[in-house]
Amino acid sequence: MKENKKPALALRWHEYLAQWGVLELAIRIGGHAIVFLMVAAAIWFFKGSNLPHLLARGQARAAAAAAPQSTPAPQQAAPPLPALLPSYTPPEITAIVRRKVELHTDIPTRPREEVVPYEVQPGDTVFGIAEKFGLKPETILWGNYDILADDPHRLRPGQTLNILPTDGTYYQWHAGDNLRVVAKFFGVTPEDIIDYPGNHLSPDADPEHPNIEPGTWLIVPGGRRAFVSWSAPQIPRSNPAVAKILGPGFCGEVYEGPIGSGTFIWPTTLHYLSGYDYSPAINHYGIDIAGKLGYPVYAVDNGVVVYAGWNNWGYGNVVVIDHGNGWQSLYAHLSRILVQCGQGITQGDMIGAIGSTGNSTGPHLHFELRHEKYGKVNPWNFLPPP
Repeated sequence: MKENKKPALALRWHEYLAQWGVLELAIRIGGHAIVFLMVAAAIWFFKGSNLPHLLARGQARAAAAAAPQSTPAPQQAAPPLPALLPSYTPPEITAIVRRKVELHTDIPTRPREEVVPYEVQPGDTVFGIAEKFGLKPETILWGNYDILADDPHRLRPGQTLNILPTDGTYYQWHAGDNLRVVAKFFGVTPEDIIDYPGNHLSPDADPEHPNIEPGTWLIVPGGRRAFVSWSAPQIPRSNPAVAKILGPGFCGEVYEGPIGSGTFIWPTTLHYLSGYDYSPAINHYGIDIAGKLGYPVYAVDNGVVVYAGWNNWGYGNVVVIDHGNGWQSLYAHLSRILVQCGQGITQGDMIGAIGSTGNSTGPHLHFELRHEKYGKVNPWNFLPPP
């Protein structure tokens, strides 16, 4: 009788796996493999047969038999969708186009065409007011000559200024004026004035006879004019009497004396601004140097005094020194003057004291440098670094 070797072989593998300590793991893997094979076989059999189609067909027949038999109704067009009520918002739209409720809008304001008044506040400057209204600083002066007289130092709190709607000038019409002549004076065309909406002129106005009522104020958009000079002119030591129109401080004699070196020192102990800087745009041809009332003022170079006294044009107490080499220096708003006409001066001599006389809003020194060839220059370019 032949012995069955299969059980013995299986038993031997069982013992080997037990000795290696993986018997339990092998049993688990084998069990999982058998389950996987059975599921795969079932799926293959189901797909290969016609059973899914038969089941679906049977379910359809059963449903048709159970449904009541009726005569089909004739086809009708679908009614239009009703308009959405204001209170209804579909959820889908809410999630996509929800609007944020804001009271502020970014609609640009309409450009201004009329002149508006502005009351000067403490601390205001021509530059600050111009920036506030988006204008050039010279427009503030040109729009208010009767108040400021082209002098930024005349600005005072409480004054009411005309604020033009655009950069340009402001002109009061006089009887007998000719619009062509007025426009040419300000560097524009008659049409620039006629067509500006804020002037309310007829588009058909005749430039020769525009029928403008005397006393009417006209906005001249883009217009420019020369500033009326309110600062002292060049006062040569050879003829200092030319300064007679400036005030009682003029000197009437011809003087000789020290000649400057052409190199300047600071006229004050402090070396920073306290007011306006050098700016031809606002007719300010000097620098306002900081200082307290009574602080000393020094001559910036050798020379001769050609003006010493009051200035009628807003400078207050003034000293002008001619340096004999084409240069002159001017010191304004002094509280005291310590020199006199014709006096020879050496660089560094004390000539006066800081004050706030004339058109001044506080103690400081208004200082100018001018040359007979180059005119009124920027002092920052010639004084030593502070």
